[in-house]
Amino acid sequence: MRRMAMYLLKRLGQTIIVLLIVCVATFFMVDLVPGDPVYTVAGSSDLDQAEYDAIYYQLHLDKSTGERFLIWMRDALHGDFGTSYSYSMPVIQVIRERLPYTLFFSILTLVISVPIGVVLGIISAVKRKTWADTVITLVANTLNCLPQFWIAIVLMYFFCIKRQLLPAMGFNWPWLIGAKKFFQTLFMPMVCLALGGIAGFTRQTRSSMLEVIRQDFIRTAFSKGLTDRKVYFKHMMRNGLIPIITILGSRLAYIMGGSMFVETVFSIPGMGSLAMRCVQSKDIPTIQAVVIITTVISCIAYIITDILYVIVDPRISLTEAKD
Repeated sequence: MRRMAMYLLKRLGQTIIVLLIVCVATFFMVDLVPGDPVYTVAGSSDLDQAEYDAIYYQLHLDKSTGERFLIWMRDALHGDFGTSYSYSMPVIQVIRERLPYTLFFSILTLVISVPIGVVLGIISAVKRKTWADTVITLVANTLNCLPQFWIAIVLMYFFCIKRQLLPAMGFNWPWLIGAKKFFQTLFMPMVCLALGGIAGFTRQTRSSMLEVIRQDFIRTAFSKGLTDRKVYFKHMMRNGLIPIITILGSRLAYIMGGSMFVETVFSIPGMGSLAMRCVQSKDIPTIQAVVIITTVISCIAYIITDILYVIVDPRISLTEAKD
């Protein structure tokens, strides 16, 4: 327990350093965006000098870049990312409304793609050099290369325009739009996000299982007369899970990044569509907050991934997991 606490403290320290680097990079990169933020906030270039000066001082533009960064960091630590230029309301409130949608799709995507990808990867490895392995590998490699927004457009054309089976947009919670419309609007974005995850986990599982299946303890298990099912799922799968866990954290970050395009195509009110709109409208406070919060979620996912190493294989110490 003490080692676990020490490890978590070390990871927390590393996370703080990462967040500090991201904060500095995000603030100064966004600060270099061309255009006058005063006119962006006002939403018009038709301002008299008094109106211009009021917004100018409100944004602390009379201070140096370093001073503005320290003011922004102080406010951010208190959960105050400023006021959204696009929505004219506190940024944290805008994100609080959008974040649950992105987390819902990200977690549901992992819940669907991990078991399916692992099972297909095991089948592909066990049936190596057969028609099943060829088909699974070909489909997984193809899906891994296809961009999510392209899949989204194809699905929308087939199910919405050509067949008119599903609504093109309008996703929301079932208690707001009803269970039937909820599942109808959930299907296409869920397929877009899950296909890439299934392909990635299938390829990783196949590669991992092919390494494990050549080990001596697998041949020993077969020589003892154990059934194929017991060898594959008890001995081989447990040892092959460790490399698969490695990509869980990165896959969550990838899903959240990919959701930007999927949410935009299907008009889902999540973090991805919010980021796209704010980039187009130069909503600087919201862009900064989206980047920081996404980074925090990714860091938490990587810490959980390291802890899962130890749960799956007790032979791995927390120090090894960290490395």
